[in-house]
Amino acid sequence: MTRALRIGNCSGYYGDRLGAMREMLEGGELDYLTGDYLAELTMLILGRDRMKDESLGYARTFVRQMTDSMALAKELGVRIVANAGGLNPAGLAAKLREIAAEQGLEIVIAHVEGDDLTGRADELGLGGVLTANAYLGAFGIASALEGGADVVVTGRVTDASVVVGPAIAHFGWARDDLDQLAGAVVAGHVIECGTQATGGNFAGFTDVDMSTPLGFPVAEIAADGSCVITKHAGTGGAVTVDTVTAQLVYEIGSPLYLGPDVSTRLDTLTLSQAGPDRVAISGAVGEPPPATAKVCLNELGGFRNSVEFLLTGLDIPEKAALVQQQMESALAGGERPETVEWHLDRTDVPDPATQAEATSLLRLHVRSRRADPVGRTFSDAAIQLALASYPGFSVSRPPAAASPYGVYRAAYVPQATVPHRVVAADGTVTDIAPPIGATEPAGGTSRLRGTGAEMDDSPSQNLQVAPLADRVAPLGEWAADTVRAPLGRLAYARSGDKGGDANVGVWIPAGHPARDDAYAWLLELLDEATVRELLPESALLDIEIHPLPHLAAVNIVIRGLLGEGVASSTRLDPQAKGVGEWLRARDCAIPSILLPPAIAEAAL
Repeated sequence: MTRALRIGNCSGYYGDRLGAMREMLEGGELDYLTGDYLAELTMLILGRDRMKDESLGYARTFVRQMTDSMALAKELGVRIVANAGGLNPAGLAAKLREIAAEQGLEIVIAHVEGDDLTGRADELGLGGVLTANAYLGAFGIASALEGGADVVVTGRVTDASVVVGPAIAHFGWARDDLDQLAGAVVAGHVIECGTQATGGNFAGFTDVDMSTPLGFPVAEIAADGSCVITKHAGTGGAVTVDTVTAQLVYEIGSPLYLGPDVSTRLDTLTLSQAGPDRVAISGAVGEPPPATAKVCLNELGGFRNSVEFLLTGLDIPEKAALVQQQMESALAGGERPETVEWHLDRTDVPDPATQAEATSLLRLHVRSRRADPVGRTFSDAAIQLALASYPGFSVSRPPAAASPYGVYRAAYVPQATVPHRVVAADGTVTDIAPPIGATEPAGGTSRLRGTGAEMDDSPSQNLQVAPLADRVAPLGEWAADTVRAPLGRLAYARSGDKGGDANVGVWIPAGHPARDDAYAWLLELLDEATVRELLPESALLDIEIHPLPHLAAVNIVIRGLLGEGVASSTRLDPQAKGVGEWLRARDCAIPSILLPPAIAEAAL
């Protein structure tokens, strides 16, 4: 088939807007409706659910949505693909068949499985884990759809696979249609997080109409893999080059975006505004997938507890030192927690007009393999200081009982060792073969030879940025005419987590009148040393800088900023969602010619 395929999204995470499925079905024409319900933390949550009840392990909100909307989807001819099966796709498929029978609907429901490697963890050298799930690709989904399924639910597939699978089935792409597959991966990556593509979590939110609920995105995918990102008419938010760029640079790592079906080059993409709330994406280049599959592992890390002391008024450092010494002394009297972390957040201001402005937060986090050292002993030690510590002693809440926490880590196994199976409604099982010719991503396998700065000499693929002096006034002249201003007055950013790493995408907005010059300056600015200076919490960590010239963007990867991942992180922002906005708030010496006149003048 050659007509464009319209694929919508109705969920970006487990807990997203419950009414979105019906809104998307009623809001406009769709061929498919997809949903992403899984994240690294979600797998741990579902693992705990299944420990309590083996019949669970899937996204129960998806069941509620399907109970409400399954009949409507069937009536409209919209097929549904979602990874809501989590740790129990077979159980979810059975539950949906029960609902269909109760509603008198003839619905063909299939599921994809094989990602769950928990029972083989020792055999594969993964260690003792609570969950072990490989990221499957899209060809199982495609097979289920080609077999006539109206609904396909999966376990742990890549987020984009719920979009790539329908495109494979619709256009008949083969394993070696790498550019087309890469284009569908890009479309899937943009819409997988729901309203993040239509103005949600967007640095330029003040220019977006957010007075009504944001519309969920739609990808119109063409036979060559190019696409247009849009949304249903009349819904809130906006689809612009910048809202789409924000999602493209979200949690991506290097410009070579690895997946089980194809490795997608993100540095070849071109975006253009094709009309109101319509952004065209073209130029995707695909390369062979890696020989290994990524495996999401979650294990029980132990137990933890915390207390947050409120420090008010004068002498904040001295008050913090006193209570820290008192708590350390008390903890030394028994079995000391294995990890003790202190964080002082100076949120007070001079001459405070309110008590909140006078107050800073001193947070203490403790962790241990056993519950006892971080349970009652810890709680008692904190509360027994109430009348014997710093003036104005107060806590935000009393310490609770010790709670278990999980640890995320990634592992890699050969793709050939991971089963990939489609189970039809009648129980028939179809095995999906692994990709042929999968390669390691390093070395000479790249069709473009390199990752951003080392492209081949083909004019259509030459993405190198010209030297700064060739694009703008000499650097010395610029340095003489700079103003101190927040980086965010020039650039947008979007950040997030990948395991224990933080990813920050920074780009020059599409409407900047001198975008090429501004990007050349940004690229010169954001080296490893400057990132460490602007984000001091990364000073001792490994940092990677990846240019994305076609997007006027730079992607920054900060290794280990989140420790062992969101489930165990003690950071105020455990998923790094605000790191990009922190970076934008930092003052830099910015050439005044690159700033809007009003901002440049105000900064003088």
